[in-house]
Amino acid sequence: MLERRKFLRMSALGLAGLPLARIDGAFAQSFPTKPVRWVVGYVPAGSTDILARLMGQYLSEKLHQQFVIENKPGAGNNIGTEYVINSPPDGYTVYLVNPANGINASLYKKLNFNFVRDMAPVGGIMRVPNVMIVHPDMPVKTVAEFITYAKANPNKVNLISSGNGTSVHLSGELFMTMTGIKLTHVPYKGSNPALTDMVSGQVHGVMFDNMPSCLQLVKAGKLRALAVSTEKRSDQLPDVPTVGETVKGYEASAWFGMGVPAKTPPDVIAILNKAINEGLADPKVKARLTELGGAPMGGTPADFGMIIASETEKWRKVVELSGASVE
Repeated sequence: MLERRKFLRMSALGLAGLPLARIDGAFAQSFPTKPVRWVVGYVPAGSTDILARLMGQYLSEKLHQQFVIENKPGAGNNIGTEYVINSPPDGYTVYLVNPANGINASLYKKLNFNFVRDMAPVGGIMRVPNVMIVHPDMPVKTVAEFITYAKANPNKVNLISSGNGTSVHLSGELFMTMTGIKLTHVPYKGSNPALTDMVSGQVHGVMFDNMPSCLQLVKAGKLRALAVSTEKRSDQLPDVPTVGETVKGYEASAWFGMGVPAKTPPDVIAILNKAINEGLADPKVKARLTELGGAPMGGTPADFGMIIASETEKWRKVVELSGASVE
């Protein structure tokens, strides 16, 4: 365990060796010279997909080359991750990094890659709350009522998620661990199909979904928000309490950014990082992120690398505590 923590710290600190190289000269003028593929490890319309399309549009305009979103769902986000890791390290295949990448390192017993080692961070983009949601027909309106209901119906209430190892999944696992309730996990390949089935009544239960993908359904009354997962209430749902107001000490949030295959030239990373930070400073982009319920991140590649390493360690503890595991 100590060796693993040491490795994560050293890996993160090693990212400081990725400086924001000078963006000038012939190289800067030549990148990018063709479309860039931005891989999302989930189906369209979920939080990762929404964010990639928002930033992809800005980057396309900023860098004068199309950023094409490619959805590669499956295996709890690992299919898309592995695809990018095995792509040429030239900056033309990038990845939408998300909480599952920190979670899967300990959730999956065997992976064909080590995310911290094999994916170079480019920059953080957005951090958002998860929202604890149920169908309006469920006879609960508060977190406390839900806990009572779940305890009266052990293993009969579903924990709906966007896939094994996602923050949506592990936020629910953390909730079970801290409350002593027993839920049955029902994973989907992305938030959109899960939300569709929740709204239609095809599946019943609770979901700790990322705010961007469920916010409009909550505001339209199609789903009921019991709480948000962050320490403070969200400006987008000011009347919705935090989980921690009922379950003391509970906190979880989703974080997103861009990554590229290891050994991608620092010059390429610097160009992409600079464009992302400029996008996060753009009033229109900032306004859209706020509408989605998120807070811009930004910073250097090393900054984002430290977040990846610390979140990997945080969720390792949750995985061990909950006993969650995926073959």
